Amino acid sequence: MTEMLKGTLEGIVLTILEARPAYGYEITTHLREQGFTDIAEGTVYALLVRIEQRGFVDVEKVPSEKGPPRKVYSLNAAGRAQLAEFWRTWAFLAGRIDRLRTERTAHDEHADTEG
Repeated sequence: MTEMLKGTLEGIVLTILEARPAYGYEITTHLREQGFTDIAEGTVYALLVRIEQRGFVDVEKVPSEKGPPRKVYSLNAAGRAQLAEFWRTWAFLAGRIDRLRTERTAHDEHADTEG
């Protein structure tokens, strides 16, 4: 997994939980269905532990048909605030990156016409 994806995975998972509560395997499956095929299940579980420790989610243990109870994660008010901050930061960075890309493209086109 790329470093860029690692840096945005928290926001991606919080976005999934904003839609509805889910447990770890459901989140991993949803990510894979969205094209994030390189994300290991262990990576998602480690992230869930971190966001639980940071107070961004509420956790409910739900009985499972097989094995121990599942931890179902739901986004709480602190998590929604963190997600809003993630999207503000994303918009800022995306805008600056796009501007740099556009400037580079314009520079390259200008250089091509001079050559």
